[in-house]
Amino acid sequence: MDHHEQRVRERAYRIWQQQGCPDGQAETHWELAEELVAIEESHDQTLKPVDRDPEDPTIAADRPEPAGPAANAAAGELPTLTDIGEQTYPPSREAAQAARSSGPPDDPDSAR
Repeated sequence: MDHHEQRVRERAYRIWQQQGCPDGQAETHWELAEELVAIEESHDQTLKPVDRDPEDPTIAADRPEPAGPAANAAAGELPTLTDIGEQTYPPSREAAQAARSSGPPDDPDSAR
């Protein structure tokens, strides 16, 4: 048994114990343990910087990502509790259909 399989076996056993030693879930525990061990083993790979080609326009090698909501928060532009409910929404399909079927409002001048 190699080191990886031993780690998966131990992790699956701990998961089984944490869940109260249920019967019939060995495969589920094993799969979860495999995922968790794989994540742990590949963690160092996620910390390595990616080699980027500065000539490739599809990869923003030297441009930082836009700040997005953080810039708005600094400017005080995030919605507050008073903003809730001030939005306008288009009418629902049912309301729009009802308005069309009722026709235009009666014009008192047109009846004369």
